[in-house]
Amino acid sequence: MRGRNCSRRDFLKATCGATVAFPTVVPSTALGRGGRPAPSERIVMAGVGMGGRGSGVLNEFMSDPGVQVVAVCDVKKDALEGIKNRVNSKYNTQSCAAHVDYREILVRNDIDLVFTATPDHWHAQIMIDSMKAGKDVMSEKPLTLTIAEGRKIVQTAERYGRIAAGGSQRVLQDYGRLACAANSGDYGRIIAAHADPGGPPRDCHLPGEPVPDTINWDLWLGPAPWAPYHPFRCGSAYGLGGKGFRSWSDYSGGMTTDWGGHKFGGILHGLKLDHTGPVEIIPPDGKEHKYLTHVFKNGVKLYHGGGMKYIGEGGEVKPQRVMKVPPGLRWYAPGTNSLVQDFLYAVRNRTRPFRWVEWSHRTATVCHLTNICYRLNRRLRWDPDKEDFIGDSEASRLVDRPRRGPWQI
Repeated sequence: MRGRNCSRRDFLKATCGATVAFPTVVPSTALGRGGRPAPSERIVMAGVGMGGRGSGVLNEFMSDPGVQVVAVCDVKKDALEGIKNRVNSKYNTQSCAAHVDYREILVRNDIDLVFTATPDHWHAQIMIDSMKAGKDVMSEKPLTLTIAEGRKIVQTAERYGRIAAGGSQRVLQDYGRLACAANSGDYGRIIAAHADPGGPPRDCHLPGEPVPDTINWDLWLGPAPWAPYHPFRCGSAYGLGGKGFRSWSDYSGGMTTDWGGHKFGGILHGLKLDHTGPVEIIPPDGKEHKYLTHVFKNGVKLYHGGGMKYIGEGGEVKPQRVMKVPPGLRWYAPGTNSLVQDFLYAVRNRTRPFRWVEWSHRTATVCHLTNICYRLNRRLRWDPDKEDFIGDSEASRLVDRPRRGPWQI
């Protein structure tokens, strides 16, 4: 249990000489044999929001012999039962606990790490509550539903000394070669970039239907405004077709934030601008500005639309066949080749992961600024240090939003 006052190893040392009853037959895995570390050396973790993408990422965590999943959580009964059975099958046990309320996981002192893949409106709440409970945490992208949530996540990680990361694996796995090419120097100074994650969500006006007994509807809503149940509000259908949560502004930033975590994240990484933000956001006008445009202090422009590419003084950047990482460009930790492996390295070594929440937050902020500019349809000036709009009180009110009931952060 890394990061706590008393680890399992410390406990075992403290009890040496005491009379302790052990089973007559001890499985080899419990002793650290069979290629698995001993229990005192394992990272004990739980997964929250385990339908769809969440179950896939949890499989990657479980593929690490130094990780033990002991609990899963989902407000949908079918998803919960399915992932519990998968975990038990992986370890050939019946010991994985299944919870509907994630707070039951946080009170467990044996859990070191929480991975969450809930809908967007839950990410900040679960991350912050987990870190306050002494857990390291990783969240699927997008990191947040609002800009203000991201800063609170970063502050909580720093205050409580937790390792926290966003889950945008494609930043390197899809766009790493492009980032290397942009930083190779072959194209001169990079003057602009394009990313095309998709568009914003819309308000939901679906009628109410009876709540089935297969979902805890109040917990699914959580900090979002109360609304009547409809299967398309909480559906997992991908895109903006109106049959999944990504379509609705109460629960998601749409495809702007969903794919934006990957595409804006990849571009900002390659630009080495994922520690800051734009100073101006300009909506498209059909004339001078074909695309919504983010303008950074150094003059670089980031366009929403037009493919996925960098523009240098020497023309459009082309990915290199042989990837060479230029000096100063962040990459996965030594000996790791995926986002999950990099995160586990950081947990074990108490280092910052590749998608440390500051950088994930800055990416999410560009996504949210995009949606806000489309909504207001006017030029906006942004202070990336204060993280607020300049001289625009209406825009400033959109930096955060009210949270329902007890769900405060």
